[in-house]
Amino acid sequence: MSSRIKYLVVSSSSCLTLLLLIGSVMSKGASTDDHYKYVGVFSDVVAKIKNDYVEDPDMKSVTLGALNGMLEAIDPFASYLNAEQYKEYLKNKDAKRADLGLLLSKKAGFVGVVGVVPNSPAAKAGLSTFDMIESIKGIATRDMPLAYASMLMQGEAGSTVELSVWRYRRAEPQTVKLTRAMLTLPPVDSRMLAGEVGYINIDALSAAHVKEVAAAVESLEKQGARKLMVDVRDCAMGGPEDGVALANLFVKQGRITYMQGQRVPRQNFEADSSKAITSLPLVVLTNRGTAGAAEILAAAVKDNKRGDVVGERTYGDAALRKAINMDDGGAIILSVAKYYGADGKAIQDTGVLPGTVVQEADSQVDYDDNGEPIPDTADQQQKQKKLEDDPVVKKGLEILAKA
Repeated sequence: MSSRIKYLVVSSSSCLTLLLLIGSVMSKGASTDDHYKYVGVFSDVVAKIKNDYVEDPDMKSVTLGALNGMLEAIDPFASYLNAEQYKEYLKNKDAKRADLGLLLSKKAGFVGVVGVVPNSPAAKAGLSTFDMIESIKGIATRDMPLAYASMLMQGEAGSTVELSVWRYRRAEPQTVKLTRAMLTLPPVDSRMLAGEVGYINIDALSAAHVKEVAAAVESLEKQGARKLMVDVRDCAMGGPEDGVALANLFVKQGRITYMQGQRVPRQNFEADSSKAITSLPLVVLTNRGTAGAAEILAAAVKDNKRGDVVGERTYGDAALRKAINMDDGGAIILSVAKYYGADGKAIQDTGVLPGTVVQEADSQVDYDDNGEPIPDTADQQQKQKKLEDDPVVKKGLEILAKA
């Protein structure tokens, strides 16, 4: 049986078990009696495993796996950290450490890639959204807490990490060796395209990047831009507040987004007309690697009919997350509120579906015998940057030509 088939069998059975045992516990409509009933079923299953399994099971692993599986069933970005892991998490949470540049979530029990920081070791290795990490430094990621996986990626600059990766649309896992590096977010890039279209590429978001976008819009308009194209494909870095600020540059009126949770009161984010800087016709480009702050921009533009969204459905990641301390000294890192589009759909649940869907070609990266990525030649890099050959850009230009 191939690794891919094993992965599918294990993932499917685990998901079904979790849904049957604990899905109803999380249902808002369930009564207290229902909650206790399902918790009782869960306890009974654990007892059966302990007493009747073919060999004496490692109950610590069983329990940790169940806890992380339960969290994943409701929140792919959640983690349970034991006391030792949580201590390490707090120690390194705000430290500037070398990293691989991967943004992660849980998927079918394993660690999956949400996005990749541009120019990072992971980006240079060609890792991308929907790749799955089978192991990190030889440690299997199945049922591994997500926050702990992120910690394993970090370390001293120049040190190496070996990953086993299921690449998107490839049958077998691949061993890749990456060298940790200090990450630097790339600046906003802008240029003029044909048809008086100003093009702005945003690879990552922060308060500083939002200011760069505002300056780019002003510069492009001075250069004669009559229409704008904002490219947030593979933009997965940035907090929700950065997405709200970015959207407000283009959306003059209406609701940009709102945030709400079970214990977090609803908070509306309305467009402030004094912060909008342009009314030019607009197209926003997205793909499966568009996540977080960039999704708030895409949802606001689409839902307020401010412009067109072109490309692929976005990843689905816009939430307020919080560490909740546990009695055992550990903690649960959990989404306590979600961000919603003006249409009432939770971005984390559905992503943002473009008005015009266009699939983009997958990039290809070759590796040497040691699992190291082989750098592209300068000619290949230049070819990849040629926007005129990009099918998503082409479609965006067609739409703007009619605006």
